[in-house]
Amino acid sequence: MRASYPLSGRAVHPQIGRRGSCTFVAVRATAAAAAEASIYANGIPPQLVQKFREDGYLALPGFASKQQVAALMQRANELVEQWDPDIEARRFSVFTTKEEQSHAKDTYFLDSASEVNFFFEEKAFDEQGQLQTPKALAVNKIGHAMHDLDPVFSAFTRSQPVAAVLRSLGFQRPLPVQSMYIFKQPSIGGEVSPHQDSSFLYTNPMSCVGLWLALEDANLSNGCLWGLKGIHKQGLSRRFRRLPQGGVGFDGPAPDWSSLMPDFEPIECTAGTLVLLHGENVHYSAENTSPVSRHSWALHVVESAAPYVWAADNWAHRQPEKPWTPLYDESSSSSSNVASR
Repeated sequence: MRASYPLSGRAVHPQIGRRGSCTFVAVRATAAAAAEASIYANGIPPQLVQKFREDGYLALPGFASKQQVAALMQRANELVEQWDPDIEARRFSVFTTKEEQSHAKDTYFLDSASEVNFFFEEKAFDEQGQLQTPKALAVNKIGHAMHDLDPVFSAFTRSQPVAAVLRSLGFQRPLPVQSMYIFKQPSIGGEVSPHQDSSFLYTNPMSCVGLWLALEDANLSNGCLWGLKGIHKQGLSRRFRRLPQGGVGFDGPAPDWSSLMPDFEPIECTAGTLVLLHGENVHYSAENTSPVSRHSWALHVVESAAPYVWAADNWAHRQPEKPWTPLYDESSSSSSNVASR
């Protein structure tokens, strides 16, 4: 089944464990130390910035060390171990109509902008709605506030190399607004259909950039990314927004990119590679039908310095007590153009 990003899978809720444990502190320290040692600690050279602007995406091999990759994967595994999927399965089962179930899932998805929530793979369930696999192989992704609420993922997000790369791209006040740990499970990892990130995270003017980190080797067999060079120059096709009547949805029909499919190129890469994605670039990933997983970490950043303005009808709103915070502020004005709610 195709998943319209970012609404992939069924929603469930995590049980976040002990944040003061020795393991947690060690993982965070390892991730932070490895980040500071990155070969991209001073950003990327102008010729690579130009290539990114021309192509709409750019792979940076060796962005994260083996130690940092291991630390992020270890933390995700800990969160999965502490998560009880039955709690949310029971919560959604109390609704008797499809409309009630849809509303509950919309609410859970919208709440995930301020939380660390879990989402199932659709193919993890049989025809009777029973989980067919162990929970570690059933989760599609974790999202969407890990970059702020989990110190291990926050350490990566707020590391020097990430800030340096964004400086190279010209960001003055980069605001991380969404993050996901994507499992792309073996055999059942769902397809993510062609999409543009700015559809979901819109600013005026548009400014979204995706930072996609391969935590395992990504190739044709296990569902690597595919990108279409230069398509970002044609602008944004549609938006995914909050609807006046409640819930969320697209403001137009799905674009027909079928004639362009032969022009997409696979972005095969080794673990530790960071792929930069222009917000208007069209990209997708195929199903993972292989016996090998394809874990990745995705962070999405927008510009929040004037004159850039966050759209009030974007799906992602933050609770006032959990505001978004910029990675750095080098703008002439210290005021933010992004509100919580």
